Amino acid sequence: MPNARAPSTGPMPASPRAQLEHALLLIARMNGGDAHTADTARETLARWRAAHPDHEIAYGAARAGWDATCADALRGDVPVPPPQQERLRNGRRKALSVLGLGALLAGTGVLARWHWRQPLHELALGTERGQIRTTTLPDGSGLAVDARTRLSIALYRDRREAWLDEGEARFSVASDASRPFVVVTPFGRVRVLGTVFTVEARHDRMRVAVAEGRVAVWAGALPAGGVPATLGDPAQTVLEAGQAVLTQDGALAPVHGVQAAQVGAWRQGWLVFDNTPLPEAVARWNDYLNAPLHLADEPALQRLRLTGSFPVRSPKAFVEALPGILPVRTERVADGSVRILARR
Repeated sequence: MPNARAPSTGPMPASPRAQLEHALLLIARMNGGDAHTADTARETLARWRAAHPDHEIAYGAARAGWDATCADALRGDVPVPPPQQERLRNGRRKALSVLGLGALLAGTGVLARWHWRQPLHELALGTERGQIRTTTLPDGSGLAVDARTRLSIALYRDRREAWLDEGEARFSVASDASRPFVVVTPFGRVRVLGTVFTVEARHDRMRVAVAEGRVAVWAGALPAGGVPATLGDPAQTVLEAGQAVLTQDGALAPVHGVQAAQVGAWRQGWLVFDNTPLPEAVARWNDYLNAPLHLADEPALQRLRLTGSFPVRSPKAFVEALPGILPVRTERVADGSVRILARR
């Protein structure tokens, strides 16, 4: 692997345009002149790309521009500039001229805009049964990911996006008015500037609960080609601390109250249910249990709802308490799992 700390010949450009020009020069030298020239340029480019993430982005844009031109015309026509900086600048200008990239650099603004739109940081997280993960993002935001969750994060220069495919996550968002934080699920999206809240995407619905601050909520999937952080869209509802809302079938249910301390209670090892359909409560327990609970296929069970807080570390206590809370009975199966049936 190239040494990221090794010095590169030539200056280390800072601006997006300068980075593009520098990358184009090295690409031109790789593709023109003798073998020694090409090898030197290739090694220099490798070190430069490894030195900073922005260099890799600039290289991608320069490579795309190079491939879009008649680059073969350069072969044998691009001399290696001597080490003096003035001659290096002249060499860069000649390389770009030979490239026939006058039009490309006249449109460098397009490439610079492309560069601007690239994420500064990307992260993909996935958890398995019984696993909870926590991390701090480069912007200072805190993230906790519940069991059986699939989530990806992209931080841009002008916005921050989280894509929650399934499961639940708790966000403690660092305030940055210039970069809205948006969470997108298959069933709706949320936008905040700085707050603490959870977003759950399960059972064909999204649930948002706020512990601190305020969030804007939209129901329904993001339209194809839509921009998650569109600021001009009026929110369908705005939640304050201690409020929650469900989205289902592309619509919002009425806002209801929650205890702020219970938002993301799974982080402290508690499962909290508030008038939750029993099938969903059983599914939540099964996110943590190796020996799952089984709900009998009985219509009466589908109509039952559960309210209460239960420690994840003690599923046995939950199973033993359940018949005293709801009209159900339990039986242990040979494989060690538990079956829940309607009470006769």
